[in-house]
Amino acid sequence: AGAAHCWGNNNGGQLGDGTTTNRLTPAHVSGLSAGVVAITAGYKHSCALTETGTALCWGDNDSGQLGDGTKTDRLTPAPVSGLSSGVAAIDAGLLHSCALTAAGAMLCWGANDDYQLGNGTNALKTVPFPVEYLGSGVAAISAGDSHSCAINGAALCWGDNTGGQLGYATSLGYEPRPKEVTGLT
Repeated sequence: AGAAHCWGNNNGGQLGDGTTTNRLTPAHVSGLSAGVVAITAGYKHSCALTETGTALCWGDNDSGQLGDGTKTDRLTPAPVSGLSSGVAAIDAGLLHSCALTAAGAMLCWGANDDYQLGNGTNALKTVPFPVEYLGSGVAAISAGDSHSCAINGAALCWGDNTGGQLGYATSLGYEPRPKEVTGLT
């Protein structure tokens, strides 16, 4: 476990250094000088996972993608609501984020216009919300642009499928809940 550093565009505070100043070289993420086991970057937000299983996010929060129960932007890492321990993995999508718990459950939060949170609705969530059918047994997660996927024995995806990114052998519409990817069951 080590320190977190970020660099590049910082107009949403996504570098987590307490500023909105762009950085051409790695900048230390405030408060994360040790104990970080994973880091992920979305569009204008970032998240980290600590060795104690704590999930933290920072940056733009217009869609609730930081998971702290607000839509307030954060220039430094803020705890994700309800995920102060027991998190095994975290991933940031375009405007949403997802976490995998040590118990094998998947939770997502943030933008949900394209059903990318997998809870059967398209209402955004500012705190982690369970993905339907994925309360246990999940081995891996991934948050994409406006879709999400998981491995739970089979490969499952949901959300925006207008480009065929869900692997259902069709490129139409949206899928509000996890559905098996064709040929990867």
